[in-house]
Amino acid sequence: MLITHDTRCALDTVVDLVNTAPEDDAAPDGLSDVAALEDFVRNHEISDVDVLSEFDLSAVRKIRGRFASVFAAPEARAAAALINDLVAAAGTTPQLTDHDGYDWHVHYFAPGASVADHLAADCGMALAFFVVAGEQERLRRCEAPDCRRAFVDLSRNRSRRYCDSRTCGNRLHVAAYRARRKEAAG
Repeated sequence: MLITHDTRCALDTVVDLVNTAPEDDAAPDGLSDVAALEDFVRNHEISDVDVLSEFDLSAVRKIRGRFASVFAAPEARAAAALINDLVAAAGTTPQLTDHDGYDWHVHYFAPGASVADHLAADCGMALAFFVVAGEQERLRRCEAPDCRRAFVDLSRNRSRRYCDSRTCGNRLHVAAYRARRKEAAG
């Protein structure tokens, strides 16, 4: 599957957005206030965003939950329905652009769109490409028991199980190794 630069950026953005949600009631929200949203927008180089407000924060949190549902969708038809709703509500308006030193690429959000509509359109279309390509199963949650972070499995053989092999994957492999050694020692 060919993934263009702008699609990859949108995928990274939607994964990071979903992962800002608290995993439980005790965990902090990664989008705790407008300043955190401003940091998110700046760190992901989201273009054409005006001054952000509490309204924007609330709207982005709502679409974050809707994107989380896409990653939890049991099959492509369910994911497609969720993505269609997100993209339609954003008032998608595809247009070619070449800004900030990037070559030609497509923006799916309407000029002057809110940050929530911008994210819904661009990130929704990036996820739509995976459903169209029959690759919806690559939109995953980490299989570590104490981690449910979202990620996109871009491995060649669709075998990635953890959000980060250096943390979650390694921790589980070490635990399994220690359990085997303990069992062998009897």
